[in-house]
Amino acid sequence: MTSRISGAGGNNKATIALCLAVALLEGLDLQSAGVAGPRMAKEFSLALSQMGWAFSAGAIGLLPGAALGGRLADRLGRKRVLMASVTLFGLFSLATTLVWSFESLVIARFLTGLGLGAAMPNLIALCSEAAGPQQRSTAVGAMYCGMPFGAAIAAVIGMLGSSPASWRDVFYVGGLGPIVMVPLLGLFLRESHQFVAARAASTVREGVPGVSEALWGQGRARTTIALWISYLGTLIVLYFLMNWLPSMVLSRGLTRVQSNIVLMMFNIGGGIGAVAIATIMDRFGRRRTVIGMYAGIALALAALASAGGAVSMACGGLLCGLFLVGGQSVLYALAGHAYPTEVRGTGVGAAVAVGRLGSILGPLVAGQLFALGQSASMLVASSIPLCVIAALAALTVVGGFAQRNATGAQGV
Repeated sequence: MTSRISGAGGNNKATIALCLAVALLEGLDLQSAGVAGPRMAKEFSLALSQMGWAFSAGAIGLLPGAALGGRLADRLGRKRVLMASVTLFGLFSLATTLVWSFESLVIARFLTGLGLGAAMPNLIALCSEAAGPQQRSTAVGAMYCGMPFGAAIAAVIGMLGSSPASWRDVFYVGGLGPIVMVPLLGLFLRESHQFVAARAASTVREGVPGVSEALWGQGRARTTIALWISYLGTLIVLYFLMNWLPSMVLSRGLTRVQSNIVLMMFNIGGGIGAVAIATIMDRFGRRRTVIGMYAGIALALAALASAGGAVSMACGGLLCGLFLVGGQSVLYALAGHAYPTEVRGTGVGAAVAVGRLGSILGPLVAGQLFALGQSASMLVASSIPLCVIAALAALTVVGGFAQRNATGAQGV
């Protein structure tokens, strides 16, 4: 994947590879609650609404983590903040194995989410700055494909566990992996050359721009708002499926193994889509890619909503992963294009943080509606209008790029 990043030396390829490894661990940890959820619910006697809070606790931590991690990236450097983030989510993933009640579970997942949230803006910034503008989407997609593949590994770990207490296995892997990764980042990850140069230039001028200037200055207000809306709508649907897909499959009479297979297919599709759709955007342009991507999301959701058997559920899960997770990689790439180097961490972090509201609302609202007796098919089908809104917002972002290029503004 990284061989496609033309103009990048060995250090830049190593940067993308290390970011891919971190994204894989992050994807594993984000999926771990969904994989472990049914057995955790049994051990702690959790109601459906409590499961929704357990799923959303990590997502709640993602929001301040992303905003803070992105801002610190522009002040302290991408590498330093990424290492701290990976340490944080590794330690509290391990702490999840020691919880003794619903309350301690929620706290552990919230603190894990802080670290996970702070990592993503730094991963996006590092990969965006390791490649030239014409390969930036491919670089971000190459990194982001680690997320669904990590989630697929989590599903495999869930399939292998047989004892009631085996739900902890996925958190052991999700905690020890990041702890091992931190010294590797310290030894082999190079700080972004673009960031170093931009930081030196901003120090000579007036220092790092403030948050308001980063988000709203130089005509970026429209792009920022549209980017936030597209993140919010897409992540509501994505995290609803990531957390509730196993329970949805079980509710249709399929087995635990079949539910994990459906989840694995969802994440395999996501891994393929993350690279393929981002690469298509670099080759064929943003507008056509965004239109095709969201049309694919709508069709995939319709297929999943109408599925009944194991095979049709697996196919629906594969298509949803392909377009939803692949679409998210495109949104991350758009965010990397939207902001100049000196404020890229702040801009991307703010977009990710706003989008995390969707990752909170998706599992939480779905849990409440399931508790009220709403069907899984109804919830999946009702997600399609949200995707339409997200698509219109993403097209607004793309239109802003075209307008900026036409006037000769410097956006990247």
